[in-house]
Amino acid sequence: MRCALFAFALLAWTSPATAQTADSLPPGVTADVIADGKKMFNGPGVCSACHGPQAKGIGGLGPNLTDAKWLHSDGSFEAIVKQITTGVPANQSTTGVVMPPKGGSSLSEPQIKAVAAYVWSLSHANP
Repeated sequence: MRCALFAFALLAWTSPATAQTADSLPPGVTADVIADGKKMFNGPGVCSACHGPQAKGIGGLGPNLTDAKWLHSDGSFEAIVKQITTGVPANQSTTGVVMPPKGGSSLSEPQIKAVAAYVWSLSHANP
């Protein structure tokens, strides 16, 4: 009985986000992929130019990527990959700000997936 009460208390204390484990990462995503994505985000991907070095957003340029609010997708890993790949054209932008495909960079498909993994990890609990 004590074990059941302890388990219930532990579940009540931990939110789904903090209870996330490495098993709940999107398929193909690892901690190393996320770390590589962070390097791309702040380097050759030029993402930080609009979203800021901590991805908290820059007014009039790029939105905050660290919260749970997604402006142009459902925030799933697959949707983030697609959004980075295709960008956000003016006629689909909810903010009026255009995001060019690949953010205007020349990232490869594996690099795009790494950036997407990093961006996904920002609004989901880090395993």
